Formats: sequence, structure tokens, C-alpha cells
Amino acid sequence: MPPPTPRELALALNASPSVPRAAACLLAGCLDEWMEAAEADSSRLSRRLGVSPRALAAALALRERAAELAGRETAAATREGARTLVRGDADYPESLLHLSLPPPALYCLGELPTGPAVAIVGSRRAESWALEAARWLGHELAAAGVLVVSGLALGVDASAHRGALAANGGRTVAVLGCGLAIDYPRGHRALAREIAASGAVVSEFPPHTPPEPWRFPVRNRLIAALAAGVVVVSAVPRSGSLVTARLALELGREVMALPARIFDETGLGTNALLRDGATLVRHPDDVLQALGLDRPAAASAPRPRRDGEPDGPANPLVALLAAGGPVELDALAAAAGRPVDELLGELLELELSGRVRRLPGPRFEVLR
Repeated sequence: MPPPTPRELALALNASPSVPRAAACLLAGCLDEWMEAAEADSSRLSRRLGVSPRALAAALALRERAAELAGRETAAATREGARTLVRGDADYPESLLHLSLPPPALYCLGELPTGPAVAIVGSRRAESWALEAARWLGHELAAAGVLVVSGLALGVDASAHRGALAANGGRTVAVLGCGLAIDYPRGHRALAREIAASGAVVSEFPPHTPPEPWRFPVRNRLIAALAAGVVVVSAVPRSGSLVTARLALELGREVMALPARIFDETGLGTNALLRDGATLVRHPDDVLQALGLDRPAAASAPRPRRDGEPDGPANPLVALLAAGGPVELDALAAAAGRPVDELLGELLELELSGRVRRLPGPRFEVLR
């Protein structure tokens, strides 16, 4: 039987449960130093490579099955419409090589865009203002030509992705803490496919890997590495979003945060980041400035409508609001048959264009 190729061995390392994750990442970076080593040399070699003798022995044992395992992983990716990328491939993201433990392989649905990127992260149980802010930031940054990176989670992540998708030519990348074949969070499969149509959905875990708590901090290091900066919209103390911010700081990336009311638990983390020196974000332009980018003139935020200008095309939300007085956000979402986080971005655009007004609650009404 011919020896495995480096690509086959990297895929086998990435998929094998017998090789600890950290050891698989280390060994994938020095394949030529051990892939043809004799079993008798493993004790001395493990010390030189910085992995345990047991981990190296498990990796050496993979060599006989590497081609089979690699073929299985490639076929699993193909069934999901995805492809495999390994370290050394031309389209493996160079920014991931800045990590101390780059993943041996990635499973990619779509095409990873190039160019400036920013990560937008935050709480899964974010309040409505945070969902609105995430969608606004995602939309405006994507409209300015910035790739928006997030984790496809409920709450802030999904709002940021949807904001980017709503921008003309907007691109976004979702990084998963499970395999591509898993619908997690449940109901986000359609959003993932929409993201992949103009950007990419990626995971370092084999396609049928279930979500487990330990996988999400592992995932967060990829989010931090793929972006030039991380914007934390909301975060409770000791949350995954703060882990992403810490990883970004370790990588020399810009860390940014939105201020929050002192009474909001999901604002404790962002306020702490600001206290510790994170860049204050009050507007999408603050993010662009922090990253040394300029907003294209065509991508400027919508201006308010002046008196005498036409209302523009009919809008279903405007029609619902025009039927009565101020409407609470949850009631409006129910009447429109759409999720709240999806509505917030559209309501913000209507507010900026001068067609609706936001009231405390929040409630919304048409400007007549």
C-alpha cells in the first residue's frame, strides 16, 4: 500500500477522535517530520514535536487508514455541497496560520471571500436594541465593502449576518461550532445556505459532528483570526463573546465594543471591555476608522426624507403601522409573520429614511 499523501494525512488527523485536538493541530504543521518516522523513534520524536507519546502513537497508527479516512471525509463534504481545505491549499485562509494551533482542515460551503473583514459577536439572548445594533452594523459595514464574520448563533450573530446579506453586494462568513450537516441552531439551515450563496459557511469539524460546549471556544479562535477586528455588541461576564475578544487581542486584532446601560446584564461584558481599553463603537464609521478603512460615498447611510419628497415604494411594514396607532415590536412581528431580529433592520432603515418613528417600548408608528 502506498504511503498517504500529506493532504490525506491532514484530513485523517482532523477527523480522528483518537488524536487529541491540540496534538492534531500541531502535527498537521510538521507532517514531513513524522509521517514516515519509524514507530521505534516515537518517544524521542514526541519530545521534539511537543506532543505526548500517546498522541504521536495514535497519529502514526493513522497512516495505514489515512487514505480511507480522507476519502470518507471528502465524500461527506461533497454530500453537503461543500469541499475540504487543508493547510497548504491555496484557498486555506492565510490568517488562520497566525494561530498557535491552526486547524488541520476546514469544511467550506461556498467561497471564502478575500478583503478586509470584521467580526460581530454578542449574546444569544440579546435585547432588542442589541439585535437592532448588530443588524445595522452588519448592513453598513457590508455596504462599505467589509466582510462580516460571525458564528451563526441565535441573537446578535444571526442579526449581523442578516444585516450583511441585506446590503447591496454584502458578504458574510459563518463559522460553526459543529459540522456542516447539523442544523444548529435549529432552524438556521436556510440562513446558512443564504450566507453560502455570496460568502461561506465553514467548520473545522467533520460534517456530522454534533454541537458540544467545548467546541464553541475552539470555534471562536477562528472567528477572531479571520477578521482584522472584533466588535462585541453585548456580552455577559465570562461569555463566549469575551473569549473571542481575548483571542483577538492575543492575535493583535482590534477589539471594539458598544456601550450599554449599567442595568443590563448583557452589557456588563462590553462595558468592562471599554473600561479596559476597547475602542468605543457608536456608529459603523467608528469601526471603519479603527480598521483604517474609508466608507465609499455610495455606501453612506440613508438620509432622512425631506418634506415634499415621495414616500417611495409601498412597504408592508408601513402599511401595517398605518392601519392604527403605535404598534409594539412583538405585535408587529406577529402581524407580519416574521422574526423580530429580521424586522429590526428594516425598521431601522425606515426610521433613517424618515418614514417611521421609534417610541419607547419599543413601539413604532408611521410619520404622517
